Amino acid sequence: MRAVLQRVAAATVRMDGDPVAEIGCGLLVYLGVAGADTPAAAEHLARKVGELRLFPGEGGRMDRSVGEAGGAVLVVSQFTLLADCRKGRRPDFAGAAAGAVAEPLYRRFIAALQERGLPVVTGVFGADMAVESVNDGPVTVLLDSERRL
Repeated sequence: MRAVLQRVAAATVRMDGDPVAEIGCGLLVYLGVAGADTPAAAEHLARKVGELRLFPGEGGRMDRSVGEAGGAVLVVSQFTLLADCRKGRRPDFAGAAAGAVAEPLYRRFIAALQERGLPVVTGVFGADMAVESVNDGPVTVLLDSERRL
């Protein structure tokens, strides 16, 4: 499982020009699910996302989590995060889980964030979406379950 986190001032997901999800201050999380991922990996990654200190506190240091900062989380499925580009010019997506496997794990990740008391909105799993964001900082972090978070 791989996630790209962006600390945002605002983010919106649109389909056919219409907003389907939006947040103000918080985290935009692009989530890719690998074929070998498990519900335990989804829960572990959600805990890490919920606890990671990416927001400034009193002294300006990044010492508050998204929940402590009063932010929300926007989760967008993105299988392209599992692209293998080591050979040739065309990315290989064989490592990404099929939709029937990935969607329940995507939903488990979202539920685990919500169980932590975080407000969570989502894009539409497997759909073509337009994602708009205002990166705050900019702060962008890659979390990869293969690296034993």
